Amino acid sequence: MTAGPSVRSLRGLDGINLLMSDVRDGVGPYLSVFLKGSLHWNAGAIGLAMAASSIAAALCQIPAGLVVDGTRAKRALIGGSGLMVGTGCLLIVLFPHFWSVIAAQAVLGSASAIIPPAIAALSLGLVGRRRLDARIGRNESFNHAGNLTAAVLAGALGHYLGYRWIFYLVCAFALASAAIVTWVNPREIDNDRARGGEDPSHTGEPISFRDLIGRRDLRIFLASVVLFHFANAAMLPMAGQVLARTHPGQDTIALSACIVAAQFVMVGVAFCVGRASAGGAGRKPIFLIALAVLPVRGVLFSVTTSPYAVVGIQVLDGVAAGIFGVISVLIASDLMRGTGRFNLAQGLTALATGIGATLSNATAGFAVQWFGYQTGFLYLAAIAVCALIFFAVLMPETKEAATGQPEAA
Repeated sequence: MTAGPSVRSLRGLDGINLLMSDVRDGVGPYLSVFLKGSLHWNAGAIGLAMAASSIAAALCQIPAGLVVDGTRAKRALIGGSGLMVGTGCLLIVLFPHFWSVIAAQAVLGSASAIIPPAIAALSLGLVGRRRLDARIGRNESFNHAGNLTAAVLAGALGHYLGYRWIFYLVCAFALASAAIVTWVNPREIDNDRARGGEDPSHTGEPISFRDLIGRRDLRIFLASVVLFHFANAAMLPMAGQVLARTHPGQDTIALSACIVAAQFVMVGVAFCVGRASAGGAGRKPIFLIALAVLPVRGVLFSVTTSPYAVVGIQVLDGVAAGIFGVISVLIASDLMRGTGRFNLAQGLTALATGIGATLSNATAGFAVQWFGYQTGFLYLAAIAVCALIFFAVLMPETKEAATGQPEAA
């Protein structure tokens, strides 16, 4: 291993985050618009289709974390998972029937489970813990910049050429991401450091899964992640359905504008959070800001169907998601210092994300079908209030516990 990561490896990591941003989540909320606007599925069936990916991802998260902790072939895992996502998108557009869409969504969820922990492991293995705060902020900035670019392209393609071209766009990003991952030099990755072993107390062997899951702070954090995504995941797909129903023909452009607005904000928020955390700011107050935004967003969505208002409200998602993308990785890193289980903790975090997203999409879909969109949004806002109270009362600050003092930027 060399003394430090080369410029080429760091640029490769930038490129991975830029291109994988659109690949790891598949077509995301565009699937909801495609199923509603082109295939005329009902809200319950759309909720099940959206939940299928989350369920598959949830089932694969722990195995994914264990694989990333134990393997040196992290680049191959990222590239192969991206190509599987591209294949799943092709299956959806070529065979748009209920069970084939469910199966393809399961493939997308299974493949995407490996990408976040593998990217986090590459980052930690390349730059080390003391530079991780700023690196994760940079990762998320490139991630959101990629989402912003993809949303602009998806909106234009969907509007002028049809929904199907959005799926082809994801395939193109998947091929590009598989190529850019080769820029990272595997000899520059410290594999022990990449799994959270960078600590004087670490003996070289990771702690057992039983001891890991017995940590109270980790359990509270994972429960908070479940509640965050329970409140958040279904909001944008539901807003897309509202636009498809009330403004047919403008839904793709409006949904892309929502994503562009949110991602534009996320770029700046992620960068600022990374810099603030590297400069000594605590994790807990930053995450509380993200949680406080969610109920406001849910209430505002419940009182309007205007495309312009929906786009404006979606800016709040840029704040919440921008914070979560950085802080969740840093809290996991704090909690796992010296355990050798950083990537497993990333898998558990993604599992909690999947559980929350599954609950959100499945239950909110039927709430909308039975009671209407306004009730669905208020239901999610109520979950968000519970998440805010839970985290504020039970979760301790992790930064000082992990480092003893603020890290240098």
